[in-house]
Amino acid sequence: MITREELANVAWHISTRSPDAGGQCVEAGPLGDGSGRVAVRHSRRPDAEVIVYSRAEWEAFVGGVKDGEFDFPVP
Repeated sequence: MITREELANVAWHISTRSPDAGGQCVEAGPLGDGSGRVAVRHSRRPDAEVIVYSRAEWEAFVGGVKDGEFDFPVP
């Protein structure tokens, strides 16, 4: 489990492609503890739950995004 102290050191990033300048997006950032883990949260609910991914999990996800694996059709 991640502590509030660990989250206090996360350098959160919101995509420049976010359609809403108000931050209706997800934020992600490295934990900064040298583990390579990446935390993800909803930008409108920064005090809500945070998901933490290992470096390998994050790299697999980013690789899939770059390869178009998540280009779901829009109805």
